[in-house]
Amino acid sequence: MERKDILKIGQEALQIEIDSLLLVKSKLSNSFIDAVEAIYNCIGRVVVIGIGKSGQIAKKISATLASTGTPSFFLHPAEGMHGDLGMIVKGDIVIMLSNSGETEEIKSLLPTIKRFDVTLISIVGNVTSTLAKFADIVIDATVEKEACSLNLAPTSSTTVALALGDALAVALVEKRGFKAEDFLKFHPSGSLGKKLLVKVSDIMRTGSDLPIVNYDSSVDVGVNMINEKGFGCTAVLDDDRKLIGIITDGDIRRAASSNILNTAKSVEDIMTKSPKVISSIELVATAVMLMEKHKITTLFVVDDNKYLVGLIHFQDILVEGII
Repeated sequence: MERKDILKIGQEALQIEIDSLLLVKSKLSNSFIDAVEAIYNCIGRVVVIGIGKSGQIAKKISATLASTGTPSFFLHPAEGMHGDLGMIVKGDIVIMLSNSGETEEIKSLLPTIKRFDVTLISIVGNVTSTLAKFADIVIDATVEKEACSLNLAPTSSTTVALALGDALAVALVEKRGFKAEDFLKFHPSGSLGKKLLVKVSDIMRTGSDLPIVNYDSSVDVGVNMINEKGFGCTAVLDDDRKLIGIITDGDIRRAASSNILNTAKSVEDIMTKSPKVISSIELVATAVMLMEKHKITTLFVVDDNKYLVGLIHFQDILVEGII
């Protein structure tokens, strides 16, 4: 097999899985809404059950739900038949995953689970299966074929099941009004926790580190300030020391190329008005989003009255290991 053949096989496998996701997306129906509302109104926990590759997907779905505000745990069907069914109580919701809907370990649990008086949601690849018939809510996860050339190894089917679980979790995040602060409660350590915990005030530059010129300063003074501080820009303040503009390296180059510098009397003549700013109480994660959105590396920090209080630079964020 040549290298180009390997690449082609990989592309074909991905395309099959993409097509499977698009198919399931097109068939998503009111049962999905019913599932989201049932989980949202659940007074207990969400118990996610699956075996084999579906079991691996079930574990991930349960973990995603738990980390986004929906109490959840994974239950292995074999362990369930040997006592762990006692973990399910009235008021819980059970999500069962199976491509065929006829897996013996899954089928053996169904009569007992129905006696627990819980809502049963199935994510199943066969809507006429035993699992589908027992379920209160059926989410159709049917795929036309697996990405495996033998059409045997769970590939497309597990991708679809995983995506449907993610869709449930995302819908619940929106319905609950789940915020970054809530997410932090379940992710207090590591880089993710740091990203959600650190505020702009914790790492911003202040005082003599700030590049500042007055609005009536000469362009030469502005250029010298940019060079001295090394941030590629300088803040422009009015007589009340409020931020009214910014001059960047780019502003200097554009002014020079259009001969504006020859007539500029002060930095006010070439500055960019109403620069992008941020509050010191915002999360650094918010600063990163603003920088990425506007393709900038520096944000000036102002208070409610537009007084300059600091500066946050992308390099400082990298040094802190926040991203």
